[in-house]
Amino acid sequence: MWKKVEEVFRDYPAQKRVALYMLEKGFQVNESGRIAVDGCLVPSTSLSRRLDVDRRVIDAAAARILSTDKLRRVFTRLRPIADLSESAPELGLGVVSISVKDASKPGIIESITNCMARHGVSIRQAIADDPFFVEEPR
Repeated sequence: MWKKVEEVFRDYPAQKRVALYMLEKGFQVNESGRIAVDGCLVPSTSLSRRLDVDRRVIDAAAARILSTDKLRRVFTRLRPIADLSESAPELGLGVVSISVKDASKPGIIESITNCMARHGVSIRQAIADDPFFVEEPR
């Protein structure tokens, strides 16, 4: 999938930033070419301000995604997830954040969860950043 994103947006770095941000946040492209979060529309102007690009870059990225079958199938089905790490203390929960040297190695989550289980620690939520679009994945 990442190769396809690289291929499709090779000559459009600003649009690529939009696509990667959408993947990171779980933003969808609906069949009308609008950006949405679980069906709620996100104004192109708002997203363009956040990413410091022209609004037309947002619209062009969405159109390019829809014109590429593989990307269309992915981006029309994306879903956001709730990250409780910032609000955990308010919920009476603790947070453990782990950084590793090479986040692309397999088995990292398995090793960590096994260790925590051996010590009687229950895990309510686990989020792993993808090293493809996060500079310092955790």
